[in-house]
Amino acid sequence: MATFIAGDGCLSRNGTTAEPPNQKLTDLPTELLEHILCFPVLEHVDICNVSCCCKRLHDVCHGGGTVWGHQYKLRWPRLQRFYRQNECCDWHKEYKTRHRVGVQIRRMVESISKRFFTEVPCVGQVLGDSFAEIESLGMPEHFCEDELLFILNSDKRKSLTLKYYAKKILYFLRQQNILRSLKTFLEQPAGQQSALEGAILVDQYCNPLADVTVESISAQLDELTDKVKKMLRIKNPSHPTLRFAQVIEDLELQRQLVCALNSVLFEQLNYKGNEFDYYNPLNSYIHQVLLRRTGIPISLSVLYMTLARKLGVQVEPVNFPNHFLLRWCQKQRGSEDIYDFVYIDAFGKGKQMTAKECEYLIGQQVTADYYSAISTTEVLLRMVGNLLNIGKRGEGNEKSYQLLRDSLDLYLTINPDNVQYLLLQARLYFHLGIWPEKVLDILQHIQALDPSQHGAVGYLVQHTLEHIQHKRHPAAPEVKRRSAAEHLEVQYSVGLIMKHKRSGYNCVIYGWDPKCTMSQEWITTMRVHHLSNGDNQPFYNVLVQDGTCRYAAQENLEPHSAPLEIGHPEVGRYFSEFSDTHYVANEELQTRYPEDIEETLGTVQELYHRVATSPGNQEQAPATDHNNHQAQAM
Repeated sequence: MATFIAGDGCLSRNGTTAEPPNQKLTDLPTELLEHILCFPVLEHVDICNVSCCCKRLHDVCHGGGTVWGHQYKLRWPRLQRFYRQNECCDWHKEYKTRHRVGVQIRRMVESISKRFFTEVPCVGQVLGDSFAEIESLGMPEHFCEDELLFILNSDKRKSLTLKYYAKKILYFLRQQNILRSLKTFLEQPAGQQSALEGAILVDQYCNPLADVTVESISAQLDELTDKVKKMLRIKNPSHPTLRFAQVIEDLELQRQLVCALNSVLFEQLNYKGNEFDYYNPLNSYIHQVLLRRTGIPISLSVLYMTLARKLGVQVEPVNFPNHFLLRWCQKQRGSEDIYDFVYIDAFGKGKQMTAKECEYLIGQQVTADYYSAISTTEVLLRMVGNLLNIGKRGEGNEKSYQLLRDSLDLYLTINPDNVQYLLLQARLYFHLGIWPEKVLDILQHIQALDPSQHGAVGYLVQHTLEHIQHKRHPAAPEVKRRSAAEHLEVQYSVGLIMKHKRSGYNCVIYGWDPKCTMSQEWITTMRVHHLSNGDNQPFYNVLVQDGTCRYAAQENLEPHSAPLEIGHPEVGRYFSEFSDTHYVANEELQTRYPEDIEETLGTVQELYHRVATSPGNQEQAPATDHNNHQAQAM
């Protein structure tokens, strides 16, 4: 297309100069203007400015048109699934609404660190209050989730504190949605409940940030079903299951299906029970069972039962003590004689047993009740109970506490009046110092269910009320200045990447004390008296690469020769950014250690960025006095 510019001349056919027509941008057809204004480099501010130029451009940029629709889809691509194709919509209004929600959510997340920054993580309290704030925005929940994901997907090394709390809130939001889905699932008639769907909900609740969907799990099971049919076709090309889905009544045809299923799962794909790492929670998550091809009796049984039923063989779950089983009726349907069933051990590669052989499996006799089929709800209770026991067995770190909290939430959603677990939940929240208002609600419910718990309930109520009162009048945070006389022996500062001389682990400092502040019992257990300076030296709070938090003596630490990021889940609580050689303390940590940021910068400059300059020549000086490594250049 030719472009004419006002004032320029051009030659006509007879050689004379003709004046070109005066053409402006606004003379272009609407479709072409829209195409230009949808160019990817233009942002919403540019479109606002363009629409203010004149009525023509204002009309082209109208709310329901292509231009604002393009801007919305460019900025929030994940939200397109919430709109019908070719849906008429005021995209300008939608953009403003969505933008306003995004600003509010970002401000809310930014405020969390200021309100809840403590020495001990207070995650439950943060999430409970924040969820209420998100609800008060009165906007679609998918708007909130998308903004949180946008924060999480921004520059990896920056906005660490913002990402830390955005992740916590997203975790909580998704769990609330999953609990609602679980309650809806439990309200369905027992005959319509699928053990697989229930297991997926358990999986999703414990892994809310993972991409676990019914669709993805079903697709994987369809692939397994196809493999079984392929195997079956080799053995019996005329098998009715190959022609159409149906419940197979003939016992011999059922045996052929079970044989093909066992061959695919346990021989071809090598699914097996995880005997060596039995108490790993991954064994209970259905998406991990499919990924790792290993699990525990109940998770493998849910997988096996689902596939068998898809192929036309009705097997039922059996809540056998210490070892979950399936049963397969060998007589007419409806029989309850335990000797009319073959019992399948999915953990034992599909081994088939009689009722008597099941007792040999666990080494004890049991009554006939234990051979009965159970409901989907009972399957889920046992599955969640396993996770709960794993949480109890944990090492008292954040991961085990989180698993214990999640499994208690699930168990009490399924069985809300279990006094034993209600009391455990109240004690857990009380121990962690989180969500005291919810603790009071739990205790009130316990008292209504079982008045005999008055003693335990009364004790917890009293101390929870004291916690709430303390929250209303929090103590001012302790401020530690390096210049204070009692702190002169402190060599290192928050944000420095360190290496432990003896244990060899990498870590980052997030706090320090001029002397060891732990109990005498801890000092004795950790053999602190064997150190050269014993407990009479600075000790540092450090986040370790393996996900633990430790308290290390100054004489055991040295600056890392080649600083690297520390993959610890709590990094964002204390630091806002990773700056190649060190972490930058966030505002809250800087308030605690106001003179450390300058000290850290000075130390980093000395260790890693020192440059000796000579005329016409620049050389890097040694990084530290501790080693022969050269300093890293910026």
